This record gives sequence, C-alpha cells and structure tokens, in this order.
Amino acid sequence: MPKKDTDSVNSSPAKGKKIYVIDTSVLLHDHQAITTFGKNDVAVPITVLEELDKFKIGNDTKNFSAREVIRFIDKLSANGSLQEWISLGKGLGKFKVVFAMNPEGIDAENIYAKGKNDHKIINAALFLKEKEKKTDVVMVTKDINLRIKAKALGLNAEDYETGKVASETTQRSSVYTIDNVDSDQIRQIFTKGKIEENGILGTRKVANGYYILKNGKTSSLAVYNPQLDQIERIEKEFVYGIKPKNAEQAFAFNALLNPAIRLVALQGVAGTGKTLLALASALEQSKKFHQIILARPIVPLSNKEIGFLPGDASDKIGPYMEPLWDNLKFIKAQFGENERKHKAILEMEENGKIIISPLAFIRGRSLSNIIFIIDEAQNLTPHEIKTIITRAGENTKIIFTGDINQIDTPYLDENSNGLAYLVDRLKGQHLFAHVKLEKGERSELANLANDLL
Repeated sequence: MPKKDTDSVNSSPAKGKKIYVIDTSVLLHDHQAITTFGKNDVAVPITVLEELDKFKIGNDTKNFSAREVIRFIDKLSANGSLQEWISLGKGLGKFKVVFAMNPEGIDAENIYAKGKNDHKIINAALFLKEKEKKTDVVMVTKDINLRIKAKALGLNAEDYETGKVASETTQRSSVYTIDNVDSDQIRQIFTKGKIEENGILGTRKVANGYYILKNGKTSSLAVYNPQLDQIERIEKEFVYGIKPKNAEQAFAFNALLNPAIRLVALQGVAGTGKTLLALASALEQSKKFHQIILARPIVPLSNKEIGFLPGDASDKIGPYMEPLWDNLKFIKAQFGENERKHKAILEMEENGKIIISPLAFIRGRSLSNIIFIIDEAQNLTPHEIKTIITRAGENTKIIFTGDINQIDTPYLDENSNGLAYLVDRLKGQHLFAHVKLEKGERSELANLANDLL
C-alpha cells in the first residue's frame, strides 16, 4: 500500500506538473498505468470506475486488469478521500477520481450525444481543465476516435506511450548481410560448418543473429552462437516434410529447432509461412516435449462478441481456429496415409499430445514440458505477452508468430502491440531469437496483393 504523504494529500497539483486524465482503455491495456506518469498527477473519471465494474468478471486479460486496477484504487482510498488529491507514493505525483460534471463552457454531451460514456469522460477532463486553470490537463486514451473528439473540443489528448517501441524497430530486417567476407573464411564455414567470430560480424554481432556472409558471388547462410562465440553454417533441410523456400525460412527453422533458444518471435506478412514453419518444427521435436499447444487470441469480428454467436462453445470458436487446422492438414498432406509421420500426427491428435485452442482456454495452465505456439501475437498487449512468458516452466519453448501490420484490436497499433514489444525488449538475449519473414511463399497472387494493394 502506498504510504500517505501528508505534505501533498488534499493539495492542488504543483506548478509545472501536468494532470493526465486516463480512460478505461488505458487501464485495461496496462493495469499499472496509474503509476507510469512520473511526478505528474493522474485523474480517473468516475465513469471509468463504472466501466471497470463491467469488466471485473471473467478470465480474460482485460478482466484481470480491471480487478487489479480496482484493488489498487481501493488501497489508495485508505490514504484519504478519492475526491481529493492523494499521493501515489515517493517519486510519483498524486491521484484523484473526477466526477463527470458538465463543464461551464463546452459540453461534450450537448455537442456529440447524451448518455455515452466517452462523452462523460471528455466532460470530466474539461471540468478538471476549468478547475485547474494553471495546470496542463491531458487526456490519455488508446481510443483513436476519442482522442479526435477530445481534440476537437480543445483538449490535449495523447495515446498511452508506455510500452511503445520506435517505428524503426518494427520495420528493421532481422537478417544482416555482411559483404566482403574473406573467401577463406567462407570456405572454412562450408567445410567445417563453423568458424570463430573474430570480428567478422563487427558492430552487427547479435546473440542468435542471422547473417548472409558474402564475397562476390559466394555466400553462406549463418547464425552467431553467443555461447561458443562462433559463426555456424545453416543448411536448407526438410523439417517434417516442409523444406524452406528462402533464406529467411531456413533461419526460422534454425531458431525453432535450436534447443538453446527457448523463445522465438516469427514476424511476417500473410503467406510467409510463419505458422506452418512453427508447427512443422514442433512436430519434428514432439518427442522432446509432453505436449504441443497451438493457440491464438480470439478477436471478435464486426463488433460481435463470441458469446452472441450461434452454437455451442465448439461452434463459436471453430472459425477462429480453422487457419491452424489448415496448416496441420497441409503438413499431413505431405505424407501418404500409410506413412509413419502421417500416422504419428493422427495419433498425437487422438491422445491429446497436440492441441489447438483459443488462448483464453489455456490461461492459467502450467507450461512445463510444452512447446507452445501463439499465433496472431500482434493482437496481444505487452502485458499479455509477459504473462504468457512468465508462466514458462522447465523444458518449455514458446513461439510467437504474427504480422504487426494486421492488427485486429482497436487499441493496439504496430508500435504498441505485444509482438513488437517482445522483439524490441529481448533482442540480443541468448535465449531469444527473432526472424522477420519478408518474402511471401503462399502464391504469386498473394504476393501481388501484399505488394500492391
């Protein structure tokens, strides 16, 4: 519980500070958001508390976040009235709950529509702006349209920046090309399969980094092994019936099959083979793990929550899981019905060694002796990514796949989603590898759509 700061309780914000008014979308995105604004002060409209109350029941991450925020504010209330400024603790600003009172000047409910929570939240910020005339009041929301509405009424409005990564991080290739490598060194990599690093990679030396080493027309695909400080050659080999079609797919297989790498991020546009490569690698290593789990977050389409869709639970989630089943069917099709590997897949399906499930259905499970593939990871928040990884037990490998340019949730973008956050924070760690697949291999037509539409 934050300690009571008697010098700041019930006092107005200090000069030079800002007051950030945060909405529900921010608190569901990051349940610790209230404490991330440094020495600035934080206000939450009372309408936000009403919305948190609606989200507090359930097993989804947003339900967990709602409960955590409610508990945190409850502890703060022990330090004084929530209608007055309460210290958030040492090195932080103050906090209060703001009533959604109609401001004397511009009234969002009169301008837009009455009874809508978004407009009540804007009014709370406008009211605070009138009351604290000497302090900059800034609304913070993940809702783009709410920011636009607030700005249209003269309010400063911003996105929640904590956890966002720089744009250049999301656009950067994961593969480094090293030109003018000594021909003898490339020959040694081909003959011995490895070579001491000895400065070959220069400033681009990254743990589990992938490289194309070139000397004229001669080249070699390679990976840097940080534990042995050596560069190792990569071959294009079949993995459970799937052969890599380009260098990036070969790099992906290396990361997926390397037992020293426990966490992999595969990023790429549709048709680059992310999920297929991950699944083939999991099947190849099935004897090393007790279970293979493929999961993806369910993002309701056309604003229809899954509970309102017809049918039982299986009928509701079926369409969301179909892409995963398609990849499994494709791998089975590489073998005849009487071949050992085809029968092995059928047996794993029957005895539950391979499971395809919505991500929400496996939350809270112990993740020991499992190879865990999370598809469409760009639809996860940084907090959700962290929650999944921190549940990893012994002998567990986690693979995230996704395309940061195909985000289906309204409060995430290419710089704030969990997949981009993961790549940005863990690059260079010896347990982690990132491969960005850039060349589509689904079909010529699919490549044309990705390039020109």
